[in-house]
Amino acid sequence: MSGQGIERTDPDIPIFVIAVAADLAGMHPQTLRGYDRLGLVVPRRAKGRGRGRRYSMRDVFRLRRIQQLSQDEGVNLEGIKRILSLEAELEQAHQQLVQLTGLLNELQREGRASRVFTAHPAGDVHLGRTRAAIRRELTR
Repeated sequence: MSGQGIERTDPDIPIFVIAVAADLAGMHPQTLRGYDRLGLVVPRRAKGRGRGRRYSMRDVFRLRRIQQLSQDEGVNLEGIKRILSLEAELEQAHQQLVQLTGLLNELQREGRASRVFTAHPAGDVHLGRTRAAIRRELTR
């Protein structure tokens, strides 16, 4: 334990056997096996004999999200797979935005922020184009 109280556990550590993960998610273990086959939630495998599935807390949260989309929203499994994929892409884009904003703030503090970040439609991020150059390009 740290001096701050209870230490936070890494949500990606695979600590739950299938029965416990199913119970935490409010599902039957066979449902989790099906989701594994479909690639909706892919648990890690234990080492050694048996190589049973091990679920992390993040997996349990994902299982709850799947259940909510399925039962409350009426989304089919293929739709759920697409929604989860899009949510992951959005989270990745958000993390990139936070990093770029931090870098821009740092450049502004140093007085080197006369250039801006731009994003190409393909998703590439470019640094070094001036605002005037971007305006010229947009008005073409």
